[in-house]
Amino acid sequence: MIYIADNIANYFIYLFIIHFGFRLNARKNKLFIGASVLTMLSAGAYNAYFDTNSPIIYVLWSVLSICLFFEDRLWHLLVLSAALMYFTGIIDTFSVMLIQVVLIGGGIDGTDITWWMEPAYLLSFLVYLLVYLRLFRKNDVYLCDIKLKYKLALLIQGGIFQMFYNFVFYFFNENHERYGPDAYGVFFISIAGAIYSIFLTLGLAIKNILSERQKQELQSFMYMQKQQYDYQLQQSESVRRFKHDLVNHMGVLRELANEKKTEEVRKYIDTIWKLQDEFDLKIHTGDSQLDVILNYYFYLAEKENIDFAVKGKLTGETGLEMFDLTTLMGNILQNAMEAAAQTAVPKIRVALTEHKKEIFIVVSNSVAKERNIPKGFPRTSKADTANHGFGLKNIAAAVKKYHGEYYTESAEENGEAMFKISIAIPKEGISKENRV
Repeated sequence: MIYIADNIANYFIYLFIIHFGFRLNARKNKLFIGASVLTMLSAGAYNAYFDTNSPIIYVLWSVLSICLFFEDRLWHLLVLSAALMYFTGIIDTFSVMLIQVVLIGGGIDGTDITWWMEPAYLLSFLVYLLVYLRLFRKNDVYLCDIKLKYKLALLIQGGIFQMFYNFVFYFFNENHERYGPDAYGVFFISIAGAIYSIFLTLGLAIKNILSERQKQELQSFMYMQKQQYDYQLQQSESVRRFKHDLVNHMGVLRELANEKKTEEVRKYIDTIWKLQDEFDLKIHTGDSQLDVILNYYFYLAEKENIDFAVKGKLTGETGLEMFDLTTLMGNILQNAMEAAAQTAVPKIRVALTEHKKEIFIVVSNSVAKERNIPKGFPRTSKADTANHGFGLKNIAAAVKKYHGEYYTESAEENGEAMFKISIAIPKEGISKENRV
């Protein structure tokens, strides 16, 4: 029974690390999941029957159960399972040593721990849970985001620690009568220090990710600002050209009027009016910064034959900082443009509503097919996930900064699938942020 319990404990640790650390999901086919559980239990039953803990059996059931349970590329699951067995084995070794030092080497004679591996697995799981809560979840970073050099550093670092502590513990265990509790206390602290050093390595890796993420955010902002500046520059140049020719236009109109060619005058004025209409702002929301962003994407949508419409107005400036407004609306509309361009009837709808205490922004766009949208934002569908998906996180960060809320959903408009994002930003949150 002890072997089955060991397998179950290891199994749940693997599932926890892979799902919450590498963001992999279970297979949709329950037969594969059942086969995964059966493989793990069968290996435990085999070990119990022959009273053995064969490394080969351990490797086989671990790799096979992981490959059956999770939905991912086979080679990735094979590498992942091998790395996990190695690393969790290191942490388990530290946990076992800590328990034995405290309960056996620490001066409690005659202590018999029949289930000594179960407390060790529990202690190991607490380490993984602490890493997840204090490092990964807190910073919205996961093991799959960490660069390969840091992952290798963790494996090498852990391997060195394990070799050293195996030797020291063997020496202590063989000569425990010569040493008092103080020596084992030092050994206890040194193992805790080894685990802490692993935390430091992970912290360094996470700082690197956050730094790269901040760099990506700044580059994205600068790119959107440049695009909007180029658009404004183009509009300004059109205005200057129009003003430069205005004298000539007035001269032509005067001559036509002198010759009493009323119809020609009317046609010429219509022509001038159309020219003027080309560089006039089409969208007026009440916020000058928001006008620039919406008119820029309206201009892009026209070039891509995307039906772009804005409904509603604001009573004045939103109060959001230019950086945050550009980040928020720029990323939303950029994603909407990319998704709408892939549909048969591309369309984007923007709705602005201002209440006494809140500002509501709703953006919907056509999508290739209707899909179930998870809580928050869907993960990026682009192949290069390492360099994409930042826009979605930036949108969430901008909303959170002003104490707002957002949600996404699948909708339907005239029988066509639409993706909708709704944002509510309290005016009080804007005021607080501006006072900071």
